Amino acid sequence: MREATAEPAASGPVQHLSFSVAGSTFGVPVLRVKEIVQYESETRIPGAPASVRGVINLRGAAVPVVDLGVKFGRAEVEPTSRTCVLVVESRAEDGPCVLGVIADCVHEVVDLSEADVEPPPQFGVGVETEYLHGVGKVGKEFVLLLDLDAALSHLERARVSELATAG
Repeated sequence: MREATAEPAASGPVQHLSFSVAGSTFGVPVLRVKEIVQYESETRIPGAPASVRGVINLRGAAVPVVDLGVKFGRAEVEPTSRTCVLVVESRAEDGPCVLGVIADCVHEVVDLSEADVEPPPQFGVGVETEYLHGVGKVGKEFVLLLDLDAALSHLERARVSELATAG
């Protein structure tokens, strides 16, 4: 399995928050999720990458919101009553960054041991494998384990921050 550079090696099960985006179930480590907020319309930022829906006001701070559906080449997430924003921490060489990720819905927290995680398949998941650090087995279902640092790349974050402060 490809090493996940952003996640420390764990001796026991690691808790992941599972959520859906564009028909796929993803998981992120619970410790990287700062909070889950109800979806409210974001403020669009002209010139931002297509996958960045805009920014939301989170207690006075502008938090960029990423649409993983668009990032992964699918349709833009259509908000429903179950749509929410996962406020997560992404890490890069220049330090941590707080971002929002739009989710169609949140499922549950799942415990995944090393034995429950397989390397990402080279094809057939509809997501570039560079954005995954594995596939977790939860019963008969699979959860695509998102590599937040790769999926929410430094260059994308820098561009959004630049546009948000310029406007």
